[in-house]
Parts: sequence; C-alpha cells; structure tokens
Amino acid sequence: MRHLIIDGYNVIRQTNPYLSLAERDDFELACEALVSDVASYVDPNRRVTVVFDGTGNPFSTGEPKKIAGVTVIYSAYGVVADSVIEKIARTGRDRGVEVEVVTSDAQLQWTVMGQTVTRTSSREFADQLHTGHDEFKEASATSMKKVTLAQRISPEAAEMLRKIRDGEE
Repeated sequence: MRHLIIDGYNVIRQTNPYLSLAERDDFELACEALVSDVASYVDPNRRVTVVFDGTGNPFSTGEPKKIAGVTVIYSAYGVVADSVIEKIARTGRDRGVEVEVVTSDAQLQWTVMGQTVTRTSSREFADQLHTGHDEFKEASATSMKKVTLAQRISPEAAEMLRKIRDGEE
C-alpha cells in the first residue's frame, strides 16, 4: 500500500488554478477544486490524504472526512497542518507503508525527508494533476470527464461542508 499525503494549503498557495481562486479570497472553492482534482486522478491502490491547516479555526476538530475517496483533514484548532502531516507520515513509515508527501514547505521537507519519506514539490504535483501523464491519470483513464466535488459527494457531506464553511461546526 502507498500513501500520498498532500499539504493542501501549500499546493493552493503555490500553483494555479488554486492560487487564482485563493487570490480572489475563495479558499473554500480552492480547497474543493484541489480535492476534486486529486479525487479525479487518484490511483485506487494508493491511499490519499489532503491536510489543510485549521489551527486558527476554533470549530476545527481535526476529524478526518472521506470525500470522493480522499481523506480530508483540517487540523484541529491550535494544531498546525505540518504536525498532522508529520504524524501521518511517521505512522505510515513505521507500518512499512510507502509514503509520499506533497509540499514545498522547507521545514516540512526536511522533517519528512529525514524520515525516509518521498517528497514531491507542490508545483511538480500540480503539473502531474494537470498534464495527465502520470499515475494519477491512469486511475481514471476510462472516465476522463471531470466533475465537480459537489456533483460527487452525498447531500449529507455537502451540508456538512456548508456548515464548516459557515462556521456552524
């Protein structure tokens, strides 16, 4: 088993089209677009986790949610996403799982590389997602049509995301 861990806000802040959305102050849409793109190209033999920083959100519990086959985690209030990523990577490595972390954060790179974890930069990863010439594309070769995250998640999940966005949870 392989585990891909993505530093969500780092990818958003480093690459388009996510950066364009974030610059318009639409981080929610940028997050949805990233998760949707990852879900569209994910290899079914690879576990994928996207971690977003919820450290400043008092409603963030750090509980993982499954969205379109991707585990999405907003770190708990007061906990930085890097700590969550490091813990997931260390746990996977200790269990013999091949772990890859997507980040361009220098400190996180040194930490995960010291753990014999493969690291891919945010730009490299976004290029892979959008050029379609790698393993992410292979998983969905039979269904190339991209759909939005909202079209693939249950009404319950959509409502939960709305509540998180509106600060109701």
